Amino acid sequence: MDFLSDTPALLAAAVFFARVLDVSLGTVRTILVFRGYRVPAMALGFLESIIWVLAAGAVLRDLSVWYVAVAYAGGYATGNYVGMWLESKLAMGSELVRAISTSPDIELAKRLREDNFSVTELDGHDDHGRPVEVLLVVEGRRRLPRLIDVIERTDPDAIYTTSDVKTHRTAAKPGLKARRMFRLRK
Repeated sequence: MDFLSDTPALLAAAVFFARVLDVSLGTVRTILVFRGYRVPAMALGFLESIIWVLAAGAVLRDLSVWYVAVAYAGGYATGNYVGMWLESKLAMGSELVRAISTSPDIELAKRLREDNFSVTELDGHDDHGRPVEVLLVVEGRRRLPRLIDVIERTDPDAIYTTSDVKTHRTAAKPGLKARRMFRLRK
């Protein structure tokens, strides 16, 4: 650590990148906790805390070196952004998409099935008593952009919402038992 202390610019860069790494890990860890991935979250928490102790120790060793504190804060801010970007690329988990089509002649459910999405249809009515097609689709987050694209291209007036799904049970196909889909919980 003496080498870094003797080279202030290098110390500031090391603190900055340590904070980017530790906050990025913390962001992904928080999402893993929320989604129920216990063991990976624990491992990331361990790494995150070691990196934080080293970075914070470098700053606290000499508080008169203001640019190291600025590097620490900059690394924290950047780490939030990098962590969210990283989690979006991992795209873990599933989403529930609820779509409402006010144009039954478009047959949005049929179009989604043609693209191999599993769709549950419900009949509904809008405020004026007109029939609407209500669709429920549970899909992995990696395929979510494709699903939204098909909905928007097929029925530009469709209303849709998405929400995170922690666990779900898939519907049984003819001749097969239904199975539960759980996250890794070791």
